[in-house]
Amino acid sequence: MKRISFIALLACLALPLPAADKSPEQMPLLFEDDFEKGHGKWEIVDSKSWALQEHGKGKSLSITQRKSEYKPTVRSPGHIALMKDVQAANFVLTFKVKSTKDTGNHRDCCVFFCYENPTRFYYVHLGAKPDPHSGQIMIVNDAPRLALTENRKRTPWTDEWHDVKVVRDSNQGSIDIYFDDMTKPHMTVHDKTFGKGRIGIGSFDDMNAFDDVELRGT
Repeated sequence: MKRISFIALLACLALPLPAADKSPEQMPLLFEDDFEKGHGKWEIVDSKSWALQEHGKGKSLSITQRKSEYKPTVRSPGHIALMKDVQAANFVLTFKVKSTKDTGNHRDCCVFFCYENPTRFYYVHLGAKPDPHSGQIMIVNDAPRLALTENRKRTPWTDEWHDVKVVRDSNQGSIDIYFDDMTKPHMTVHDKTFGKGRIGIGSFDDMNAFDDVELRGT
């Protein structure tokens, strides 16, 4: 019996780690896009307000106007581009973003994840000046968007490119958002309302350019 137990223990130790316990480098690559071949990998809810543009580092997917013809049924962002044929529960998303219009305290970009349908998803609102509806991690759950955080840190937008990272562990319920500083989260929260879903980028009602998108996860 002891021999069998020892062998069983060795077998357990040899098993791979669960996906949520893996480092970002160990997670499978699910999606990447630098937009040099267009934006065919994306489903855009209002294609009239998006285009491929040059912003100093090759092609980027850009929001070209603040107004969108997309009118969600509940109060939530109007500019949404979702990855086609990709869903994840545990993931690390990284990308570069540039704010192309200085709207002061209203400058923002958004990241969408665990997206089930137009009225059920999380999103990060990286607003310049936080308030209950800006600069927070938000949830849309068949009702107007609601902040899960009480963030008071400003998002330090400039006219240059910035790095963004979103880390989601659905088992723990953790959501960590990084802006430029990849060692310390800009915002963090725990919530398990939504599991596996789609991933996307965009803005509530502002103008941005996006590039070098990479998604690793399961």
